[in-house]
Amino acid sequence: MRILGATALVLVSTLLAGGDAMTQPRGARVMPLPRPDLGLEMTLQKALQGRRSVREYARGALSLAQVSNLLWAAQGVTGADGERTAPSAGALYPLEVYVAAGEISGLEPGVYHYQPREHALARISATDCRAALAAAAVGQEWMREAPATIAIAAVLGRTARKYRERAPRYVHMEVGAVAQDLYLEATALGLGTVFVGAFEDAEVKRVLGLPRNEEPLALMPVGRRK
Repeated sequence: MRILGATALVLVSTLLAGGDAMTQPRGARVMPLPRPDLGLEMTLQKALQGRRSVREYARGALSLAQVSNLLWAAQGVTGADGERTAPSAGALYPLEVYVAAGEISGLEPGVYHYQPREHALARISATDCRAALAAAAVGQEWMREAPATIAIAAVLGRTARKYRERAPRYVHMEVGAVAQDLYLEATALGLGTVFVGAFEDAEVKRVLGLPRNEEPLALMPVGRRK
């Protein structure tokens, strides 16, 4: 996706006021996640070979341990200075990750906001919104069969404060890196996922309850492969 020239300048100027501070849980209880399992036996080469876009899922809940690994792969903290699993221009980390949970063992249905520094989830809604997300994704009804959907949103202002009109392209690059991390981790866990980009932005934002300064950029349903 390319947003250049005058269009980018207008977009950046309108979003700079959105701030670059980390999004905080909005009155939500923060729940620690299990520590990610860093000893998975699948090699990177095997994960790359097995990576596929999966749109059909077997019945059965995800485990909280699997969700922990997926979220860590997406935005987990891996360094003493806050470095994460995915690269970020200027180490500004504009992305926010959410889980629309429906069938996750040990986790009630609802929308959860991932907290990378604590490796924890903050529950921001008690509604199972998988069907609403499928409707917002131009009627891709198969999405509602996935036990959970991971949503990636961005606060463009964090990156725009430093990189101005180039910020949109940098943020989109970062989303691609996070999505590939999720693909490979899902493959290593024996799960399937797919990058969904076709959706009504405003409706996804409403369904997930995103703050004003966050924009949804990707939906990734996750489930057991058939």
